[in-house]
Amino acid sequence: MRRSRLADYAEMTEPPTTERPATTPLAADGEHSGEQAAPAAGTRVPDEPSAAEVAERRREFTALLEAFRDTAVLVPLRDGGWLTADFGGVRWILAFSDESALARYALARGEGHQEWSYRTVLGHRLLDVAVPEAGVPCGVALDAADGAEHAVLFPPVAGVVPDACAVDLLPAGGAAR
Repeated sequence: MRRSRLADYAEMTEPPTTERPATTPLAADGEHSGEQAAPAAGTRVPDEPSAAEVAERRREFTALLEAFRDTAVLVPLRDGGWLTADFGGVRWILAFSDESALARYALARGEGHQEWSYRTVLGHRLLDVAVPEAGVPCGVALDAADGAEHAVLFPPVAGVVPDACAVDLLPAGGAAR
């Protein structure tokens, strides 16, 4: 059996060093129901963050968003288009920071033996061009197989995507989207 180059990249990759719970990567179109799981019994719900914590998190996300917009990422190609996943009423374009991140995703899906073709795209092109062309609420999921500590979601909200595509803004008629 011929080995995929992704398997070679995965072997060179060290998994993220931060301890975190095991996660399931986003799956291809429509494989998730969109339902939220209830917290496990005995799970502590975090306290509401202070205004200072919220402001700090916003600054961190803004810096991350600016860096993403200027960075070339890998977007896998599937069935004549980009690899996406529908979850929670939003279509997510799956993007990866490098071949190692893409390899971890392929292995998590059990598809590490396959050849994955991809296109290199600047983050701002995904957010400013691809998201509006989707025709449905759409965001970008970066490094989806790397868990909550390392993966990043760029949701379809004002300040991330063009205002015409932001689900948190009311259209000119005033009716909710």
